[in-house]
Amino acid sequence: MAYKKPESALVVLYDQHYRVLLLQRQDDPTFWQSVTGALEEGELPLETAYREVCEEIGIDAKAHGFVVNDHDKQNQYEIRSRWLHRYPPGTVHNTEHVFSLQINSDLPLVLTEHLQYEWVSKDEALARLWSPSNKEAVSLFVPSAP
Repeated sequence: MAYKKPESALVVLYDQHYRVLLLQRQDDPTFWQSVTGALEEGELPLETAYREVCEEIGIDAKAHGFVVNDHDKQNQYEIRSRWLHRYPPGTVHNTEHVFSLQINSDLPLVLTEHLQYEWVSKDEALARLWSPSNKEAVSLFVPSAP
């Protein structure tokens, strides 16, 4: 098994009604999150953001004219112990690059890595998200409904 690079992109998605997209993990159904994924070799964080959106929810943002916003923010966090085996031995921290993306929630989503999705209010997203960095990104980069 190839190890994951301990560097990832987090993409907070919200719709035209300022609802946040939450995804339920397959390997931990109590864990709801935004789109996220590790950078591949030679890939820039912004490229990872576009790729992960396409892979995880089936939306080719560029083809639809949606623009991923790079917030020039990086978080470093301790990797959950249950996931350490995915990374090179001795790796305990991940660097996460933060992005946001507004999409049209009328588009059909195709999940490949999650059990289900829900569009929820910003407040509900903040209450349900597990990751502190994911909560912070929603708080900072998702506009409040008018």
